[in-house]
Amino acid sequence: MYKAKNFGSIRELNGISKRTMTEHYTLYQGYVKKWNEIVDKLKAADMSAANQVYSDFRALSVEMSFALSGIKNHEVYFGHLGGDGAPPTGSFAGQIDTDFGSFDQLKKILSAAGMSARGWAWLVWDRDLQRLLVIVGDTQNTYLNWNAAPLVALDVYEHAYFIDYGAARAAYIESFFNNIDWSVAAKSFEALSS
Repeated sequence: MYKAKNFGSIRELNGISKRTMTEHYTLYQGYVKKWNEIVDKLKAADMSAANQVYSDFRALSVEMSFALSGIKNHEVYFGHLGGDGAPPTGSFAGQIDTDFGSFDQLKKILSAAGMSARGWAWLVWDRDLQRLLVIVGDTQNTYLNWNAAPLVALDVYEHAYFIDYGAARAAYIESFFNNIDWSVAAKSFEALSS
């Protein structure tokens, strides 16, 4: 049984209200609950009836990836929020410069990805390419590359910002950057790239 993690970012942030963070965390808890429910139901699903059009096994398996991605995306998201947005340093900053030209350019690309995504934008470390990439996702479980790990997760579903910003997604994205603790992403980068 998977248990929801606790995060210090579930509080008032710079430009993101405590209500938004609390409601958002409740959605994450829902993904955890559904993941556990799906895992239990899969144990009893009739695998002999599995097929590509519809079967309980197929439906549960597809939604399992959505629930698990919802858990993992939000754990990255909540895990790196609560900082002051100060730029990263060290080898992570060097890799950003190598792959994007500068930290400011990365922010522009990630912001554009956030504006164009229907659900998520990620900064990932691609283990095969040995480089950072920005990936756009329309749902929790789309467009992530195999063998790539998310370092930064920008949630742009409306629940992440509508209470505070209405339809002003760009203003939310600016606040998002003001609250990132880049050292969290840097630690993940160091572990993945070494």
